[in-house]
Amino acid sequence: MSALVLPARPRYGALPEETLNQSTYSGTSAALATAGYRSAQYTPDEWIANNRAALNRAAADSASAEQIQRASRALRAETEATAALRQTDGTRHLGARLQDIHFRRSELERHITRLLTDTERLATLKRRLEKALHATEIPFAIATDNLTCRDRRTGPDRVQDRVQEELLKEVDLIKSVQALLKKTLDQTVSQIRLNRNAQQVLELDWSDKHEAYSLDDQCGRYCNTSTNTQHYANSATAQHQVCDVDGWMRFTQSNVAQAEREEEASAALCVLCECVLQETAGDLQEQSDAVSKAFTQRCHELTHAKSQLELQLKQVLEQIGSQEQNISSLQQAVFDKEAPLRVAQSRLHSRAQRPNMELCRDQPQISLLGEVEQISGSVCALQQQLCEARDSVARLEESRMLLEKDIGCKTHSLLIDREKCLKHRTLYPAVLTLSGY
Repeated sequence: MSALVLPARPRYGALPEETLNQSTYSGTSAALATAGYRSAQYTPDEWIANNRAALNRAAADSASAEQIQRASRALRAETEATAALRQTDGTRHLGARLQDIHFRRSELERHITRLLTDTERLATLKRRLEKALHATEIPFAIATDNLTCRDRRTGPDRVQDRVQEELLKEVDLIKSVQALLKKTLDQTVSQIRLNRNAQQVLELDWSDKHEAYSLDDQCGRYCNTSTNTQHYANSATAQHQVCDVDGWMRFTQSNVAQAEREEEASAALCVLCECVLQETAGDLQEQSDAVSKAFTQRCHELTHAKSQLELQLKQVLEQIGSQEQNISSLQQAVFDKEAPLRVAQSRLHSRAQRPNMELCRDQPQISLLGEVEQISGSVCALQQQLCEARDSVARLEESRMLLEKDIGCKTHSLLIDREKCLKHRTLYPAVLTLSGY
């Protein structure tokens, strides 16, 4: 288009007045006849000037076009290089971002696995604590039953002995163990809830990072020849809700730090639960052994005391038999003194019938008087001894009753301690059961 030279329009009113005057020919009639044709044409100078102007304009337009073409080529090369460089930088940044997301996602996965492991371990310890707490009901029932049975002891055997003290100590120990197990169980349940909350936060963060990784990986795979790309006019302006990199890192680090705190708390709680289970089971078993030892010692003491009482009762019974024989002998001795006393008294009575001077205190009279006195004294002594023997038998009978009653108490106490309490304590749970296994 620039190579074509368009003829200029005739400018009738624009010619100078001298030119118009010169173009008018007034000499002949031929001039007058061609005057109208001459007025519509340019002069040679005008034609040359017009031609020169067209050439100059065309040359200028060509030069300007070449300059624009050079600038366009340079701009095109620059924009292509810039676009390729920016696309390369974008791809490189996407790759670096993928590495960061993968690192953070791997870190989240590691802590999620740890929290899951800690939660499962705490759940196992929770079940053990529940079993151990349930297992303490049997020792508590055994101890209270032993105390109830021993309350049925009678007489002097209702003593606050070592067995009673150990049983009361066992009841207090079981109550304190149950309180400690309940407290530890509550802590375990609370820690499991905190672990699951932290795990849920990490899983949500991991899910977001997994989705972001997939999107960035897809973005990294885009290239200029991709067929699944299109224009999104507002994609570069919808960034008002985007956080910065520091905020992104702080969010993940905060979640990881919370998870690490829960992991540390879980580890400490697991150690505490193990210690509580082992120590409580050991304390209960040790106290059970102490109670059983006290029962055994008490049964030995009762058996020994019962044996002594039975031996003493045997001796008392023998003494009662001997004393009864003695009483019979004394009664026979008193009875045997009646005939000599009757003879002597009859003799004195008969001799008192002597007449006049024959009634004298002669030697037979003196002998008879001495005999009656001696027999009477013997009878009094025998009767006194008989009373003492009877009193002795009465005391021996009281001792026999007391001994038999005491032996009955000891037998009853042995029945309670050995036949009921000790046999009932054979149902005491083992250490593994008390440990929650």
